[in-house]
Amino acid sequence: MNRPQRFSAAAAVLAAAASLSGCQAAGGLTVPDVITVQSKDENVITVSSSETVKVVPDMARIRFGITTQAEDAKTCQDNTNKDLSRVIQFLKESGIPDESVQTSNYGMNPIYDYSSGRTAVGYEMQATILVSDVTLDQAATLLGACVDKGINNIDSISYTSSQYKECYETALVQAIDEARHKAQALAEAGGCTLGEVVRIQELSSQSAQYDSSYVARSSNSGLMGADMVIEPGQVSVEAIVSVDFAIE
Repeated sequence: MNRPQRFSAAAAVLAAAASLSGCQAAGGLTVPDVITVQSKDENVITVSSSETVKVVPDMARIRFGITTQAEDAKTCQDNTNKDLSRVIQFLKESGIPDESVQTSNYGMNPIYDYSSGRTAVGYEMQATILVSDVTLDQAATLLGACVDKGINNIDSISYTSSQYKECYETALVQAIDEARHKAQALAEAGGCTLGEVVRIQELSSQSAQYDSSYVARSSNSGLMGADMVIEPGQVSVEAIVSVDFAIE
């Protein structure tokens, strides 16, 4: 009585491969060394592309700094807090909302007199105020009046546009169109027919939306009395994509 024979899926695949190739010997099956199964998704052209949209900025972000010195640490800290309070009050009176003001980078260090053998002669404290999403008119006013309010460092001013999201989406569409043109040229050069898009990957990010321009530091309250003249020029909104196209 013959027992039923059970073949695994792997054995069935090998047998089919052998029968297709016509390779069969008396001692058993002879199969190819390598069997490659290629799916449709692997027949692709991958193209990376970037496009940039220029826009005139209408918003700014300013990074102010406060540096205070005193003979003892407590006085130094108190003076810094007074300056910070005065500046924040000034920002509120200028129409800047609370959510657009951020204080950070607190730091205090001793001041040494190395001529007498590294003797601490005082303390210095720094603090940073970041003011975001202000109009250019507001930025000019803040820069012109900030020193009188206790600011003694203007670290930087950077620009963006309230239409940044729309510009970024436009750049994305243009980047994909450019990717299609590149893929078409590659397909024609390779004797292939370009098919549909099978995958799109966004390589850029909307988070990096500020273009920076640094301004000079100021430590003399007499340097600024009127609104500062600022020229933001244009900012670049860039989108980068990677697109896979099917080919035949």
